[in-house]
Amino acid sequence: MSSPVRLAVVTAALACLMGAPAAWADPLDPNAVPPRSSISVRTNVPNMQWGTTNQHQERGALSLSKLYIVDYALRHGDNSAEDRALAERMIRYSDDSAASAMEAKYPKAIELIAAEYHLSSTHSGNDWQTSTTSTADVADFLNKKRHQDPDSPIFDWMSSPGAVAADGTVQDWGTTWLPGALGTKWGWSDFEPEEVASASYGIGFTVAAHTYGSGADQTTDVLSAVPDVLRELVARRLTEGVREWEAMLATSVPGLR
Repeated sequence: MSSPVRLAVVTAALACLMGAPAAWADPLDPNAVPPRSSISVRTNVPNMQWGTTNQHQERGALSLSKLYIVDYALRHGDNSAEDRALAERMIRYSDDSAASAMEAKYPKAIELIAAEYHLSSTHSGNDWQTSTTSTADVADFLNKKRHQDPDSPIFDWMSSPGAVAADGTVQDWGTTWLPGALGTKWGWSDFEPEEVASASYGIGFTVAAHTYGSGADQTTDVLSAVPDVLRELVARRLTEGVREWEAMLATSVPGLR
């Protein structure tokens, strides 16, 4: 099967999986969810992305900051078995003690990863627990890693998370409920008012969400917008793919119009 045909088949299948959006709604409306939530979607196609109007807002990174620390340790650390064990606990079980131990060893990890990936809203704070980021930064980070380092164990650990985190929190909200999501990392605040985050990857996309509210609030906001967004982005890519295919045929087959 040729590449253009394969592209058309895959994107059409993904569009069907995403379901049909409400006929009266603009699927790419950046105000589609309440301002309590910030959501960003990235795809493996340049310029095929979406975000709420507040997607670049600097918010508490919560345990999503562990993604940055782990990435630094795995690629720039001492390659020790201890680092790998701590990293797995940080991603699969969101283990705070493992994060503190890793940060003590690599105190500049968050800032260095922010610089490397050009994450303008990501800062370390006094420690990882007070670090900040944006959903745009998280989605961009995961998207770049999927391209540059697809075999990173981070993705394996995100795809096999513990049902219950190290502190007893059930990890089951937000972006993990999206059709096609293959792996997820969660974050939450231990203090009032409630504040939660989640980030997932799937075939051809990454998504991150942060909500000033409960896990249920975030799930509602994510599912009210993102499936339609993904379907629309896939549909647009399908249309572009067909046009590219037609243009290729027009130049390679004499007399074709």
